[in-house]
Amino acid sequence: MIASTLALLLMQVGPDPSRNAFPGIPEELRDRPERPRAVQPPAIASEAGSKLAECVNLAREDAEAASDFAQNWRETAASQLELAQSAHCLGLALVRQGDFEGAQRAFDLATDEVPPGAPAYQARLAAMSGNAAMAQGKPAIAEIAFSRAVSFATSAADASLAASVSIDRARALVALERNDEAVSALAGARAGDPGNARAWLLSATLSRRLERLGEAREQIAQAALLSPQDPAVGLEAGVIAALAGREEEARRSFESVLLVAPQSAEARRARDYLEQLAS
Repeated sequence: MIASTLALLLMQVGPDPSRNAFPGIPEELRDRPERPRAVQPPAIASEAGSKLAECVNLAREDAEAASDFAQNWRETAASQLELAQSAHCLGLALVRQGDFEGAQRAFDLATDEVPPGAPAYQARLAAMSGNAAMAQGKPAIAEIAFSRAVSFATSAADASLAASVSIDRARALVALERNDEAVSALAGARAGDPGNARAWLLSATLSRRLERLGEAREQIAQAALLSPQDPAVGLEAGVIAALAGREEEARRSFESVLLVAPQSAEARRARDYLEQLAS
């Protein structure tokens, strides 16, 4: 048992087993399907035919054309909000082109150009800036942006949004090795949005890395209640159980990953871990 547990521990030096682990690729910068409208900035959700929606859709098809669209829009913007929206879309276009430094500047500009009365929109833009900084490997700059995002979300009285950006801030804090502050940021996220499975998952991951296995076990159990089909949760649960010397529990968790997502990256890791436990 000791040998297999040690092997599992050694395998954790490097990328975390869960797909949303620290520091990870920023969620906003992944090439993935469009989010549900409920969590998009109000400016997009309000009018499907708006210039921002048009520019966002164009960015998915032709990033260079979207960049030109955004630049031309800035020259004819009729309001402060339009200026912010044009910079927002420019940032998205630059992300598509892999220019994360330029995107970060655009998102910062958009954040500052949002007119008074829309702090939730500012929070999302500031978080995009932070994620662009993370993509450049600049967690110190990202942490500043995420802190701004938390402040804006708090001003908007949007607990769910504040929790989401607090999770992002925790990722930056971990990258900076400011682990105690990351623990506090994740605790705030869990308190603000107790149903956020990702907050519980990343809390468990961080607790495990800090060798607080009792806390990690409680946190991953809550993540499993909230998101029982998430293979990242099952994988993390297995790692925590193995490190605590609960090999049978670890085996069941790894096997559950193979059942719910047999073709996933988590399943490949689960198979590796099961081989370690069998050796």
